[in-house]
Amino acid sequence: MIAAAPSRLVPVILSGGAGTRLWPLSRETYPKQLLALAGTRSLIQDTAARCGGESFGAPIIVCNEEHRFAIAEQLRQIGIAPRAMILEPVGRNTAPAAAAAAALLEPGEIMMLLPSDHAISDVASFAKAAAKAAAGARAGKLVTFGIEPERPETGYGYIKRGAALPGLDGAYAVERFVEKPDLDTAKKYLAEGGWAWNSGMFMLPAAIFLAETEKFEPAIARAAKDAVAKAKRDLDFVRLDKDAFAAAPSKSIDYAVMERTSLAAVVPASMGWSDVGAWDALWDLGTRDADGNVVRGDVIAEDTHNSYLRTEGRLLATIGVDDLIVVDTRDATLVARKDKAQHVKRIVDRLKAAGRSEASLHTEVHRPWGSYQTIDLGPRFQVKRLSVKPGAKISLQKHAQRAEHWVVVQGIARVTRDEDVLTLRENMSAYIPVGCVHRLENPGTEMLHIVEVQSGSYLGEDDIVRLEDSYGRK
Repeated sequence: MIAAAPSRLVPVILSGGAGTRLWPLSRETYPKQLLALAGTRSLIQDTAARCGGESFGAPIIVCNEEHRFAIAEQLRQIGIAPRAMILEPVGRNTAPAAAAAAALLEPGEIMMLLPSDHAISDVASFAKAAAKAAAGARAGKLVTFGIEPERPETGYGYIKRGAALPGLDGAYAVERFVEKPDLDTAKKYLAEGGWAWNSGMFMLPAAIFLAETEKFEPAIARAAKDAVAKAKRDLDFVRLDKDAFAAAPSKSIDYAVMERTSLAAVVPASMGWSDVGAWDALWDLGTRDADGNVVRGDVIAEDTHNSYLRTEGRLLATIGVDDLIVVDTRDATLVARKDKAQHVKRIVDRLKAAGRSEASLHTEVHRPWGSYQTIDLGPRFQVKRLSVKPGAKISLQKHAQRAEHWVVVQGIARVTRDEDVLTLRENMSAYIPVGCVHRLENPGTEMLHIVEVQSGSYLGEDDIVRLEDSYGRK
């Protein structure tokens, strides 16, 4: 267990989704919660920042191996030090993740379980709802946040509220949960009143939640406790035991516990909430121009209406189109009717089936030391731009099938090349032969930018033998 002040709420932020419906910007190696989609900060930064008041303790993050350093860096950028970062060795949905977090807490603590990839525009209303939910959790309830519906929505589950709970302002018993309805049913719910969208956010007393999980899903509770008991510390990360955690059935917290417990309660609220599930949600959230367009990046729109237009670099131009989603990145462009935004996952499925890297990789790939971006690629050569953070260094490594040429374009580089250690400044270069033991470091206080030219018979990222690594990678 990790000690904390029991009177403060513990935000537990779940960051396991891939966000495939927001392709081509969101991809498996850098999904939507790490992207600045609705503002200047990423969704996970916004989620953590919403829980920065006196009522909240430091957050616990539950994420996977691939994203751990990117999340840690993003939180550092906004001045938030997590209480713990729990690494899931395999994905098992939200119930096992929540149970593992609860097992890590002290029995009297209350955790606020939050998806990392939701947008909330009314933070004051969020805080008021959190206070009401916390009161319910301290009274022994498992509280979910219901969003007051603004329209008949078929993309969300619904919660029917029952009687008001005595002594708990704004909290109600849950009468029932309903899966995503058809349009006629959603209209009926809106007309009836007393229904709320299921937000996927919860306020849970840790010990009671674990007890209810054990009652309804003993295999999940057992696996979570065992995975925490056998967890290992790695730098700032808590690595759950793989075999133990993999034994947990993959179930959502709704299916596993909330729909079965007699302790479920709901706090309805209006807080400008969106699960940012697809590109049309970003059109809803965005600021529209006089033609109803939401525009991000270098865009010229002529006779274009009610569209979401976004480019990550080059000029995007449209003429005579309406109700479209157009998203342009360095290596892929999406054009879709706005009412078909939910189907973008079909494109990702086809890319995966064809074994194409665009399904999971960006041209810019983030690493704990910085990032690299592929500039050009051809037979027996590849050109990359490496950006190394101040004080950071890549692993001490060697390649069996490729040589590398490094040219410093900005900053100071310290290069280890077998027995030699070189200091390179702007416009200086180094050659790394095949099989040479090497390392690149940034000893300066500013970003280091390198142009790397690789040449050889094989240029894959798996042609790396790491001899020493500061970040625990193998």
